[in-house]
Amino acid sequence: MLDRLGHRPGVIVTGWILAAVLAVLVGVVGIGIVGAGLTSRQGTPISEEDVRRALETSDSPSASPSASPSPSPSPSAQIGESPQTVQSFVTDGGTVLASCAGIESMSPAQGYSVHEQSAREGEFRGTRDNHDRVKVELSCSGGVAHLRVRAEGD
Repeated sequence: MLDRLGHRPGVIVTGWILAAVLAVLVGVVGIGIVGAGLTSRQGTPISEEDVRRALETSDSPSASPSASPSPSPSPSAQIGESPQTVQSFVTDGGTVLASCAGIESMSPAQGYSVHEQSAREGEFRGTRDNHDRVKVELSCSGGVAHLRVRAEGD
């Protein structure tokens, strides 16, 4: 059976159906291969007891799970520490990591950026108008790093 143009409509329809079925199968297989991680339950939460057990068996020298992090160590905890002990100092402009050897890094708080950083001093500036400034100056006495903070602004 031929149509007006001499084509066989049954063959054309069958070809389109086969092409559609093949496209769906390729899509399903592709999604199955690529998306295996999207539907799997590998990211299920673990219990507090599992975390505690994992921390106890860990070989890394990390803080105990019951210890709460403090923004800056207390002076009594710093006595007897080596001059290379890095301490964290939280300021309005951001966080400064420093030891007696110098300022290791400066991480700005939201709304601030690091404007200057050297071994002994640095400055955070407000990102809106550069008028808000937090200047930090590092000193060391008795093997303990101290950070002097000066805030300047309008």
